[in-house]
Amino acid sequence: MLHFARWKIILILAVIATGAVFSVPNLFPLQSRFEVVDGQPVEPLGVWRFLPNNTINLGLDLQGGSHLVFEVDLDQVRADRLNALADDARAVLRRQPAIPAAPPAVVGGEVVVRISRADDLEDAYRRLNELSQPIQTGLGQGGFGARTAALTRDPADNIIRIRITTEALEDIRHRTVSQSIEVVRRRIDGLGTTEPTIARQGDNRVLVQVPGESDPQRIIDLVGATARMTFHMVDASVDPGPTGQARTPPGVMVLRTERGDEPYLAVQRRALVSGENLTNASVTTQDGQVVVAFRFDTIGARAFGEATARNVGRRFAIVLDDIIISAPVIESPILGGSGIIRGNFTFQSANDLAVLLNAGALPAQLTPVEQRTVGPGLGQDSIDRGSVAVVVGFLAVMVFMLVAYGLFGIASVMALLTNVVLILGALTGLQATLTLPGIAGIILTIGMAVDANVLIFERIREEVRAGRSPANAIDAGYSNALSAILDANITTLIAAGTLFMLGAGPVRGFAVTLGIGIMTSVFTAFVFTRLLVAAWFRATRAKKLPI
Repeated sequence: MLHFARWKIILILAVIATGAVFSVPNLFPLQSRFEVVDGQPVEPLGVWRFLPNNTINLGLDLQGGSHLVFEVDLDQVRADRLNALADDARAVLRRQPAIPAAPPAVVGGEVVVRISRADDLEDAYRRLNELSQPIQTGLGQGGFGARTAALTRDPADNIIRIRITTEALEDIRHRTVSQSIEVVRRRIDGLGTTEPTIARQGDNRVLVQVPGESDPQRIIDLVGATARMTFHMVDASVDPGPTGQARTPPGVMVLRTERGDEPYLAVQRRALVSGENLTNASVTTQDGQVVVAFRFDTIGARAFGEATARNVGRRFAIVLDDIIISAPVIESPILGGSGIIRGNFTFQSANDLAVLLNAGALPAQLTPVEQRTVGPGLGQDSIDRGSVAVVVGFLAVMVFMLVAYGLFGIASVMALLTNVVLILGALTGLQATLTLPGIAGIILTIGMAVDANVLIFERIREEVRAGRSPANAIDAGYSNALSAILDANITTLIAAGTLFMLGAGPVRGFAVTLGIGIMTSVFTAFVFTRLLVAAWFRATRAKKLPI
């Protein structure tokens, strides 16, 4: 029927008005909407305090930014795993009753253990076989009998060789890259950037795209840092020397510092507390200096409190990636589980350190293998070209609909304009990211939107030819075309959802605008044009349809 209840009319107009309100901020520059300090919005101005004031987020290809690809150092992860396996083998053989053996050594990608007595070879093999555990799947179940290590015996030389299995190496690679992506995501999000793209690329690479960030080196420094923090006691009895090459007793190591007067310090190798026990790090000021405040969890707070209580008057070193960033004196026991890190920090460097500590340590070193900077000028050129493409496409569709359907074509053109407004409003309200492929999605949506109107108007023509009255022809045209419109748009929406879930970067940008455009086009092409046609017919009571 062509009758619309009052509440339906109000609801339709409210949806359109909401889309328009969210779209309007995109027409005004930042300075007219916000008080801007150092290029950053601080406080909304005037009426924008009460209205939506956000704009569409632009992707890397539209506003410029940094594009980087990092390679995960899986060789180092494998070497660390082998060294850990050698330490575990040593501990197993020393378990009472101890089995005499030479210290396990990593040779040629495997751990070699030489047993002192031939009679102990079988017993040693059984003990060392405990190190081979079932590979755990994502559900916590064993991976179809696959093991983490494979052992071989050489009775002639009393040697047992332990190697990491191929299945275990693949599991380590997958877990390492996945963990690296999550740590990188937390670090980039900590910068407050808008919609960064962080995704796996190939087997051992991580793609990082940060819109609006013009300094790729800052991203490299932030992402590439392993960020493993530990706390060690300083050993004042050892002089590291001016070059740090002094001989040290067992359990002591020499590390480089960030201080010019003390380029090297000797510290105890065993860490008092590790960064894994940190729960929070933040930037603050103390005595006019920018510092980083940190807090431990319960276990870390207890260990840190006991260590500082035993060593009042001594220095302890705060070590980040094997570099001492601070070495204060313990003036009193630190029992509250919190403290501060002093250094020659600027606010940005202190904030970057806090971001690193909060995000956690990388499981492997990341090496930049590709970096590009997209300038804002190139992005603006893309916006201009995309806008021209939208306008040209819109005008072409509008001319076609006016020529093909006359007065009814005007309703479809008004629906197209409304559709674009609703898409922009939805992108703004959801704070989605608009990319160049996203603009292509909007253009595709314009064509798909009139496709629904073509179906409706052709159905109306068929009903007119069949001799129906204008009112019945309009009602039957909309009713009969609905199922075909829904079928076509639902299948396309499923495709857009698949692209969004499985795609990355620009592909997801295309899927977002396509998905939003499908829903708004069904609303405008079917509901809004029906309201317009019904209003026109009630006002004119036309005896013949101009279609």
